[in-house]
Amino acid sequence: MRLNARAIEKALPLLAIENNCIISKMADITVGFRLLLPEIFTQSADDYRSLHSAMCKAIKMLPAGTVLHKQDWFIEEKYRTHQHQANANTEDTSFLTMAFERHFVERPFLNHYCYLYISKLPKTRQKQKSNRHSLTRRRLVPRDQVDPKELQGFYDAIGQFESILNDGGIGVQRLKDEDLVSEKGDKGIIPNYFRLQPDGTKKITLEDWDIDGRVRVGDKEVICFTLSDVDSMPPAVNVMGKYGPLSSDSTQFAVGNVLPVGLMLPCNHIYNQYITIEDGPAALREFEQQTRHLHSLSLYSNENAINRDWTQRYIQEAIQQQRMVCRAHYNLMVWTQKPEQVDYIRAKASTAVSQLDCLPKHNTEDAARLLWAGIPGNAGDLPYDDTFYTFVEQAVCMFNLESSYRSSLSPFGIRLCDRFGKPVWVDLSDEPMDRGWTTNRNKFIIGPSGSGKSFFTNHMVRQYYEQGTHILLVDVGHSYRGLCDMINQKTHGKDGVYLTYEEDRPITFNPFYTEDGQFTIEKKESIKTLLLTLWKKETEAYTRTEEVALSDAVEQYLKEIRKNPSSASFNGFYEYCDAEEGFRKYLKEKKYERDYFDVQKFLLTMQPFYRGGEYDYLLNSDLKIDLLNKQFVVFELDNIKDHPILYPVVTLIIMETFVSKMRRLQGVRKMILIEEAWKAIAKEGMATYIQYLFKTVRKYFGEAVIVTQEIDDIIGNQIVKDAVINNSDCKILLDQSKYQNRFDEVRQLLGLSEKQKQLVLSVNKDLDSRRKYKEVFIALGHYSKVYATEVSLEEYAAYTTEQREQVEVRQRAKQAGGDIQVAITDFADARRFTAPV
Repeated sequence: MRLNARAIEKALPLLAIENNCIISKMADITVGFRLLLPEIFTQSADDYRSLHSAMCKAIKMLPAGTVLHKQDWFIEEKYRTHQHQANANTEDTSFLTMAFERHFVERPFLNHYCYLYISKLPKTRQKQKSNRHSLTRRRLVPRDQVDPKELQGFYDAIGQFESILNDGGIGVQRLKDEDLVSEKGDKGIIPNYFRLQPDGTKKITLEDWDIDGRVRVGDKEVICFTLSDVDSMPPAVNVMGKYGPLSSDSTQFAVGNVLPVGLMLPCNHIYNQYITIEDGPAALREFEQQTRHLHSLSLYSNENAINRDWTQRYIQEAIQQQRMVCRAHYNLMVWTQKPEQVDYIRAKASTAVSQLDCLPKHNTEDAARLLWAGIPGNAGDLPYDDTFYTFVEQAVCMFNLESSYRSSLSPFGIRLCDRFGKPVWVDLSDEPMDRGWTTNRNKFIIGPSGSGKSFFTNHMVRQYYEQGTHILLVDVGHSYRGLCDMINQKTHGKDGVYLTYEEDRPITFNPFYTEDGQFTIEKKESIKTLLLTLWKKETEAYTRTEEVALSDAVEQYLKEIRKNPSSASFNGFYEYCDAEEGFRKYLKEKKYERDYFDVQKFLLTMQPFYRGGEYDYLLNSDLKIDLLNKQFVVFELDNIKDHPILYPVVTLIIMETFVSKMRRLQGVRKMILIEEAWKAIAKEGMATYIQYLFKTVRKYFGEAVIVTQEIDDIIGNQIVKDAVINNSDCKILLDQSKYQNRFDEVRQLLGLSEKQKQLVLSVNKDLDSRRKYKEVFIALGHYSKVYATEVSLEEYAAYTTEQREQVEVRQRAKQAGGDIQVAITDFADARRFTAPV
């Protein structure tokens, strides 16, 4: 920069960075913070009032002569790929995950950085006039030496300020020397300000500042709008406002008051907020003197009378309500590197300021001085006559109190997007428990047909699988066939099992097979329960003696299996029970009377499942499949959900499989997901099992998930309703607009807050037509947000439930010699290259 032939280093107002403080050449002492504000669209009206109260309370801790400078950066950035997963299998993530990353790479989004600086000024600097500005001074020498004893009260106030904000829901991180300026001086918050770049990830040389008639930083054209007098401010202010696009007939969606100049302004910009703490009694004495002067002149001008009345009201409010007197200033700085965009961003910024009910003032005369005053630690150079008197409560209403979505730091999670399309990493299982938001990992997912429910669940379970989770799915509708086929191809059939009933390929099991030849207590009980279910009707009771005899039959046959493992099947069990040298011999030796256990009637009842019987295929599978060690198991029940024989058997197999995984896979994450739960839980036996699962799965590093189309599907089943809702701290809802007129009833049943109700009813209300996605509401205890499920075309091909598209993928796979990955790639390419521009 050239300033009257002077280099910027000589004009720089800062003297040193010491002890985590900024020291200016005018003896200003500044302490800096990085603020972690609540994320956008997550706060209720009460939350905003609470944040406002906390900020006001914290500011009132600061002594007179202090300048508070809050600086919000909103920077256009582009998405870069990140490896979030610490325990993921890279082989499994190499296709669909890479497709997701390719889909989003270089996508622009607006990121937010928030800094707050508190400066203690010498008394001679507390009413700096414009004509004595440090930018125009030839020599900058502090007038007073700083006495450490005098600063002790200031540092104590800083500590109280930090504590109050942390307690009030605003994260506060003290900036250290290395955050402000790196050791070489080329990186850090202060050097980055001089090039209007907040992240400091790239080493860039210092850029010239051109302030001759206009303001340019390097090749960036800077435009400044100011709110520096009461005439440009609205007659009344509030800490929050209503966001129409996300509101409904029954809800008013609350957002921050200054959102239009925050994340809703789509260009690079900085929103500066200044509050100067005044000596209240001295300021009020000046106002009283001014009132008397205006009163004497009121006979000559009505304007003087009006100003007198306003001044008197200000004095009265300050005294009666114990208000803290302060001066405030706000400015908005936007910039662009493209000259053709200057008019566009100027119009955008002007419109944004107007949406605050403020008069936009394009400041050309003071823009350079305001840019100079925005240097971290240089708030003392803000001209006194560019501020206006107000109270802290009103001044804070013009603060930005929300930030963009932040990715979780947890190594475990899933990829979703925020409502503006930026990919974020979200942990729905571990972090919520670690932070105390939830006490379990269970979930229920509710979304009507067409709401994107299957896409979300596919997207979730795929990423859980890739991170080592054992997943068991109970499906109705073939929603996971494509995903299972992909997993099988990738692992050569080692991980995926898709069990369904078709006429030419009926569902089949072997309850007597285990890969390691070991039969645990749970496995034995599972076999016995299966046999009892096939033997007796639901209305037919069995005696304790019959139960013991059947247990003996199972135990004796398992001894035979250990001698001859190849005989393990239901056919083998049937023949063992029928053989004279088998179980019949055991009964004779034990002298069991026929009245207590009639083996002949038992065999007659079991005959349909024996060789040559109607269901001889069901329990005599010759496939050596041990579901315990299969990581991705799908039970497709669509064709048997109403079958009186097959459905109970499959249900018992599901129970046994997941209970076995829970108890035997130590330290391994597990998930059972039941799609269209209302069909599966219609029978009391399954409902009792669901109830057991939701209460105990947490103890085994597991989670149970219910997926259904209608809320009534869950709340309509009395046995399951309390167990599912009360033991599912993660509630996931898709588009529920059909319930908007009676959502209060639903809200009470699901235990949602008023803000969560607003979030649910805002789903899909303000979609970006340039993107293809659906929104989803996720509540983790009291912590809730709306995310977007947006996927690549490759993921779409793997997840689609549209039959026409599923058939196309299978046909392409057949043409590719059974390679499902090639088929998905061809499917995606065909749509990518034919998509409308």
